Amino acid sequence: MTDPLAIRHYLFISLVLLMAGCARMAKAPVTTPVVDHSKAAAAPARVVKQNQGVHLVRKGDTLYSIAWRYGEDYKEVAHWNGIRFPYVIYPGQVIRLKALPGTAVPSPKPIPAPTSARQAAAKQIKIPAERIPQQQSVKTVDKLVWRWPTTGKLVRLNLPTSEKGLNIAGSMGQEIHAAADGEVVYSGSGLLGYGKLIIIKHNDTYLSAYAHNDRVLIEEGMQVTIGQKIATMGIGNNGKPLLHFEIRKDGKPVDPMLYLPVQRS
Repeated sequence: MTDPLAIRHYLFISLVLLMAGCARMAKAPVTTPVVDHSKAAAAPARVVKQNQGVHLVRKGDTLYSIAWRYGEDYKEVAHWNGIRFPYVIYPGQVIRLKALPGTAVPSPKPIPAPTSARQAAAKQIKIPAERIPQQQSVKTVDKLVWRWPTTGKLVRLNLPTSEKGLNIAGSMGQEIHAAADGEVVYSGSGLLGYGKLIIIKHNDTYLSAYAHNDRVLIEEGMQVTIGQKIATMGIGNNGKPLLHFEIRKDGKPVDPMLYLPVQRS
């Protein structure tokens, strides 16, 4: 016969052990996986980088401004991409900056940018030209008549863009004039280092540019004449009123002094 005292002792020890086990279980830490939803939801974005071989068209770009940015002839860029006159391009289009050896470059059918209709209509507009002041002399080079775009002192700046043209110091709001007859093919602020920039196409060979304008008085597609007021002078890269002026022949910078008349002292 089993001893009742021994049974009670056994039950007591079992109860104590059971309570101790429950206590340990209650104190055991419960860990729940934490998900950082901000990181989990962030998928790597597709980034299209500009490189030396192509240019991704952005709003406001024109074929002329792209060619100007990379120092190329706009006619060559158009040829490499199979783009025909009037050189309509659209945001998101990839523009090749070099020709593939021995390969014709196909081009998708352009989707006109929202401003195309306005630009087409603007081409029919011709603002009456201001008379050239009698003291403003002109010079004919390659069948184009040139004049100074503004008056002022020539200054030298230690900047990459400064080596490609002239920096003419003046006063804020001073008038800027077209240096020769032509068509406005770009007006905007999309080229780094040029501020508000105007590019005028004079013929298939020559373009001129007017940088760091304050007020722009023309639009893309407009025909302008030599001496016509196109803008007012703004602040240059030196922090002072200044016009940066360039002339390019077949996409390459040339010395404007070879085309502008000698200034009278």
